[in-house]
Amino acid sequence: MKLGYARISTSDQNASMQVQALMEVGVARERIFIDEMSGAKAARERPQMVKLLEYAREGDEIFVWRIDRLGRSLVDVVNTVQDITDRGISLHSIMDGVDPSTSHGRLQLALFASLAQYERELINERVRSGVMAAKARGVKFGKQGPRPETIETKVRLVRQLLSEGKNAEEAAEAVHWSRATMYRYLKQYGADTTADQDHVSHGRGRCPSTRRSRSCLPGGDSTECRALPYPRPNS
Repeated sequence: MKLGYARISTSDQNASMQVQALMEVGVARERIFIDEMSGAKAARERPQMVKLLEYAREGDEIFVWRIDRLGRSLVDVVNTVQDITDRGISLHSIMDGVDPSTSHGRLQLALFASLAQYERELINERVRSGVMAAKARGVKFGKQGPRPETIETKVRLVRQLLSEGKNAEEAAEAVHWSRATMYRYLKQYGADTTADQDHVSHGRGRCPSTRRSRSCLPGGDSTECRALPYPRPNS
C-alpha cells in the first residue's frame, strides 16, 4: 500500500504542492497524512506522523516530497528513516531520489542507517562519561533509601504502639511499612519492646488465656505471662 506524508509550517499557505507530487506517484489523497506545524517538533511529537507510523504495516511504501519533511534535524530524520526501514516499510523521497528499488537509493538508506548507529553510540558514550564524572563527584544513582533519623523515629513509634497493645499489622500500617519491613528495622535497631512475631501477628496484644489483670512480657515468648496481683478484699 502506498502512503504519503507531508509537512508544512504555519507560515505556508497549504500543502498542495507536496500533495500533488505524492498523488502523481500513485498515493491516494485519503492516504496522505499532513502535519501543519513548524519543524521545531520531533517526528514522534507530530500527530499525523504518529498516525502514519501506527497505520503503516510491513510491505507498505511511504512517500515524502523531500527527505527533510521527516524530521526537525539530521539526527531526527536519520532516526525516523531507521524506524521506518527496520519495520520492513519502503521509504521513497521524490525530490531526493531515495528509492529502495535502485542501488543508489539503497546506498542512501544504508548511509542513513550508519549515521543513526553512529549517533546512538555517541549518545551512549556521552551518557557513560557523564555517569562516571558524577560518581567521581560522589553522586549516587538509583533509588535512595530512607534517612536513618526517619527510620529511628518510626521505630520508636512502632515500639510505643506495640507496648500499648496494638498488633503488628496496625503498628506497621501506622508508619506505612509492611510487617516484614517493620520486623527488619526492629531487629536492626533493637526490638526491645516488640512482641514475638507469631504472638503479634494474630492481632493479640495480650495473652488469650489470661484475664485483663494479666499481660504478656514484651519481647518474651507468647506463652510467658506475668500475673498482676488481684486486689485482696479487706479481711
